[in-house]
Amino acid sequence: MPERLQDHALEHLRYIRDTMERAGAFTAVPGWGGVWMGVSALAAAAIAGRPTDTPRWLGIWVADAAVAFTIGLVSVMRKTRRLGLPPAAAPARRFALAYLPPLAAGLVLTGVFAHAGYTARLPGCWLLLYGAAVTTGGALSVPIVPVMGICFMVLGTVAFHLPASWGTALMAAGFGGLHIGFGLMIARRYGG
Repeated sequence: MPERLQDHALEHLRYIRDTMERAGAFTAVPGWGGVWMGVSALAAAAIAGRPTDTPRWLGIWVADAAVAFTIGLVSVMRKTRRLGLPPAAAPARRFALAYLPPLAAGLVLTGVFAHAGYTARLPGCWLLLYGAAVTTGGALSVPIVPVMGICFMVLGTVAFHLPASWGTALMAAGFGGLHIGFGLMIARRYGG
């Protein structure tokens, strides 16, 4: 009888722990939104061409970042609504607090790089810091998200070690390919 009671108590503890973990995770990461962000990046790469220290190249990628941010935000809001989750719930706030600081650092460093004439080296900076944002925010999300962030960070590191002329190809591989590939996995495994 005591063993049965202990088994029953352990089962309840597992249920409570699983419920608490799900309540603390941000599950509204949008898979299909990631796919569309990737498509947008591939279009930007085709339009931008090889990295140059010109306002045109920088402007194309900054415009695409704004488009991608909008796609991501709208996709998160739609998935949150579809899942019946409050948009300002604690998991969403924690995700944002972990995700946004590396993006803010990228914004500041974009100005620094551009002012110093290193615009063609921004792909490494952007991939690395976006990867940091996805990894830190993803630590509070589904397990595949931090893996995606680490892949971005690897590409960013590689970008700093290759000639600047490879920048757009690496941006297409990261912001295009990784978003599409991981977006499809997230959509399939975690409901859109």
